[in-house]
Amino acid sequence: MRLRRVHVNSALPAEAGYASTFYPCSFVTDHVLIMPAANDLRRGMAIKYNGNPAIVLEVHHRTPGNLRAFVQAIIRYINTGKSADVRFGSTDKVELVDIERKQLEFSYKDRNGYHFMDPETYDTITLAENLIGEASDYLVENLSVQVLYAEGKAVEVELPASVSLKVVESAEGLRGDTASNVTKPAKLETGKTINVPLFIKEGEAIKIDTRTGAYMGRA
Repeated sequence: MRLRRVHVNSALPAEAGYASTFYPCSFVTDHVLIMPAANDLRRGMAIKYNGNPAIVLEVHHRTPGNLRAFVQAIIRYINTGKSADVRFGSTDKVELVDIERKQLEFSYKDRNGYHFMDPETYDTITLAENLIGEASDYLVENLSVQVLYAEGKAVEVELPASVSLKVVESAEGLRGDTASNVTKPAKLETGKTINVPLFIKEGEAIKIDTRTGAYMGRA
């Protein structure tokens, strides 16, 4: 039997540092589409659900006692922007949607949305606030991000694994206290507040893990 490979999800989400990640592709054999199982779903994939394209926001694999394993996912429909909590049997088949990735640089925010520049064409791309979501906590001028596109529409903003942000407000620590296991709140230039060691001062730049929002060290 001859297999013909079909190009699906050529550019899929990566973990830290935009490293290349490969996911199961679909194949056509004798005109029958063989699709990956729900167990292979990952955050950032685009799928067809009830005939509608959607981006996968979260995936949780469940094994409830003696019951059959299943996959619980939160998806956002590309056409409407609405989110839904859905469930698949772990062996259920899912249809993937092609994803493209574009490297953009954040410029500024105004009442019309978040504005990014394409460094290759210098075009300005404006994304709505509901699409940016929690990524807004880390966006500073000239920050390079990857924007995922499905069916010609931007569906997700992927941040680098860590960013450097300036502390704009934080109480003074005790003189001579260099302990890193005692923390205090600090407000960052984006408006986000996190806990930092007592020795961190206003005006300092610190490194933040964008996946957890945790302090990593001085920048």
